[in-house]
Amino acid sequence: MGDTQTGRPRGRQREADRNDARLIQAAREVFAELGWDAPVSEIARRAGIGMGSLYRRYPSKELLAQRMRIVGMEQLVAQARTALAEEPDPWAAFARFLRDALSDQGAGSGPLLPLVGGRLPATDEIVAAAGQLRAALDDLVDGAHRAGVLRADFTSADVPLLLEHLTARIPVTDERATTLHLRYLDLILAGLRTSTTDVPTALQSPAPDWAELSALWNAAEG
Repeated sequence: MGDTQTGRPRGRQREADRNDARLIQAAREVFAELGWDAPVSEIARRAGIGMGSLYRRYPSKELLAQRMRIVGMEQLVAQARTALAEEPDPWAAFARFLRDALSDQGAGSGPLLPLVGGRLPATDEIVAAAGQLRAALDDLVDGAHRAGVLRADFTSADVPLLLEHLTARIPVTDERATTLHLRYLDLILAGLRTSTTDVPTALQSPAPDWAELSALWNAAEG
């Protein structure tokens, strides 16, 4: 049975959606590793998709990057709305959103802003997606402010840049990178929350040790 809107069989539509998701994830990883000048052939290779299929969907690197931006904003909106719907406590909703956003970002991808910031125009679709994101983040932050649990000088506009800082690419396994990102999120949440107690918030992830830091900064010998 075909798709009534596009005329394509639903199986082909699902395959196209899967290919698109693989392309977006591969693009984030490749751009994070190689920068904006990374060849699109490497993106196609990692996604397991032919160059012809890539160019039919995205005739230019700029269009692919624009789609990355939109997908990223749509994902954050969905995570914010889910947190608001499932967490009646405003602080729990705020903290859950940030944890979900970090956990689902893709530890090997790194932040997007250094790659595309200032390079691409704000199309109508970008503006619409940004408006939806702002509305969702306003609801999260305003709710926490009204409950008196979030410092008053933190705004919804802080959230995207906070996530950019927290998704710095770390050359370890994806699992370890995620635990480190969440550890530093816990430290930031402890500083953002207003509290009448001096008991610090327990951190969920273990601290790095100096041997691990040395391995991060220095090339392996031999």
